[in-house]
Amino acid sequence: ARSAHSATQNPSTMFAAVLTAFAFTTPIRNQKIAARADVKMPLASSVSFENELGVIEPTGFFDPLGLTKDIDQETFDMYRESELKHGRIAQLAVIGYIVPEIYRFPGEIAPGLAFADIPNGVAAINAIPALGWIQIIALIGAVDYRGFLGNFDAGKPDLDSETLEKRKLQELQHGRLAMLAVLELLRHDSQNFVKAGFDGMDHLITGLPFLYGN
Repeated sequence: ARSAHSATQNPSTMFAAVLTAFAFTTPIRNQKIAARADVKMPLASSVSFENELGVIEPTGFFDPLGLTKDIDQETFDMYRESELKHGRIAQLAVIGYIVPEIYRFPGEIAPGLAFADIPNGVAAINAIPALGWIQIIALIGAVDYRGFLGNFDAGKPDLDSETLEKRKLQELQHGRLAMLAVLELLRHDSQNFVKAGFDGMDHLITGLPFLYGN
């Protein structure tokens, strides 16, 4: 059952989603650092992060590892930027798992190797040629290190401050959920890779049966 599913999943879409996520990463930290270049930031002893965006019920301010202990606002902003970035990547990664269930790119990923022939998920690690991995890693690394994709003005909605704060909170929450979702997808996929058909299901996205016309 899982072999049939493997022929229908295109993990290259997931990697493309990860790459695309960097296009949405804005240089928030650089702008804030420049704005505070001559301002000495107080430590957490005098700065409270409990009123920051993203602190919501029922968890409230959730920091069990104490990562915000003895840090300044600049460091907190860096952590928040990283969370936002990882959330965006995770959202696109989830889509990269779902879309290949219903659509495959035409053509070939390499000479003689069609997109449709790439197995699903983690099984693709050995299927994609070494040169393909080099291209993927090099391009993602260049985008992340250089940040040359920039901050896009196109497509930004004109929102009032209250609505903008609400949308920012929604993006944070969606990103947090997506990070958990992609971890579960990877766990389920990896377990199937080790023991094919362990769950007795014909498809990976078992929670969305409508994808398969059921």
